[in-house]
Amino acid sequence: MGAYPSITDITENITSIMECGKPTLLSFSAREVSDGTLFKTIEDYDPQSKALVYQLEKYYQGDPVLNPLTPWERPPIKNVFCIYGIDSKTEVGYYFAPSGKPYPDNWIITDIIYELEGSLLSRSGNSVSGKPNNSSGDGTVSYNSLSWCKNWLGPKVNITRAPQAEHDGSDLQTAMNIDHHHGDDILPNMTRVPHVKYITYYEDAESLPGWRTAVWELDKANHRNIVRTPVLMRELWLEMWHDLHPDSKSKFVTKAFRGPLRNEDCRWDYGKARCGFPEHCEYRYTFGDVHLGMSCRLRNTSANLLQQYL
Repeated sequence: MGAYPSITDITENITSIMECGKPTLLSFSAREVSDGTLFKTIEDYDPQSKALVYQLEKYYQGDPVLNPLTPWERPPIKNVFCIYGIDSKTEVGYYFAPSGKPYPDNWIITDIIYELEGSLLSRSGNSVSGKPNNSSGDGTVSYNSLSWCKNWLGPKVNITRAPQAEHDGSDLQTAMNIDHHHGDDILPNMTRVPHVKYITYYEDAESLPGWRTAVWELDKANHRNIVRTPVLMRELWLEMWHDLHPDSKSKFVTKAFRGPLRNEDCRWDYGKARCGFPEHCEYRYTFGDVHLGMSCRLRNTSANLLQQYL
């Protein structure tokens, strides 16, 4: 709401007569689109607006089950994991102008506003006023919408930032029992190393017995391809394996270590001229390997590797 000013107080006397006069610039927030203010304001410019207001009221605002344009409360299920990508260039605003052509070509986009890693940019290069988010969206959905489920976290939250790649835990960052107020975003006071992609986990420290809520933010994970990201598949598999194991002790799977779980996770360390993670991977050539990394495979003694994730 703070990014763009409200136009409610300046649009009372706007009519179609003004089309040939001095251009008037109006700004609308997302809330003013969802409540119909935008369409009611441009009724004199666009005869289709009345039909849009009718559809908005009938199929959204008047829906007896759910209005998807209003903020959602936490679903009443035991486990909620909200997972999305961040810090990609994402469209968050548009400039429109009448084109003088008949419907449906009566409006044209003259400029686009993007959010990118804590800044606002325009396609034309013009300066953009407004308060940007600390992060940007996933290339399709803005960060404000993606991060709404942070509101579902409890009053105390554990935050962990870990590299997406396999790691030994030495560069893990944690903040435990952080106070969280409903409606406020949670901003971790953690550093970032250039060119390193992280996963930031927000997990309930205190929640209803038997219920869990977690938010995962994956750096540079694209909206359309996130379900095919190997890192996400690894984390989901570990979480499910942990939850189903009868000997699991913690509420969430530990983030302290991410070693190789498959032969494909082993790689060749060219700096040390050996396989990376030598305690878990070894060089074992098999006919058909075409490079050194393919010949790095899990040791036969790594069968108990999963036990440390309980």
